[in-house]
Amino acid sequence: MRKIWNNYLKTPVFLYCLLYTLATITNSIIYLAKGTFEDPSGNWHELDRAVLVLIAVIAFALIRYLKINNFWIKVAAVYVPTLLLVFLYVFLRGLTVELARSAYRDVFINYTAGFIFVTIVVFVITMIKKKKAAKAA
Repeated sequence: MRKIWNNYLKTPVFLYCLLYTLATITNSIIYLAKGTFEDPSGNWHELDRAVLVLIAVIAFALIRYLKINNFWIKVAAVYVPTLLLVFLYVFLRGLTVELARSAYRDVFINYTAGFIFVTIVVFVITMIKKKKAAKAA
């Protein structure tokens, strides 16, 4: 179990906590700057953010651990299905609550921005590992 934690779960769990915290703090700052002192969507908004960040972290794990040699093909192979999963989640939420007219656009922009951030992190980690492997050889 320790090997699974260290090799596969520790980084995604840390990333999930970091991204969720940053998204929540940023959202709170934006609301406060606009003069809104309470989240109008309440707890559902927090749960929605938690699910969307989870999907982004799953994308991170797939990019990091999926065995496809070309990094950019791997990124595309992960981005498309996870974006569709995000849209599915928004559709399902739309069955329970009225969505904003810009809901799909907003989630597309937010998810894509998060995905790009995660992709950059994975790319940097990959490049560092390749340089270390090249020096060791």
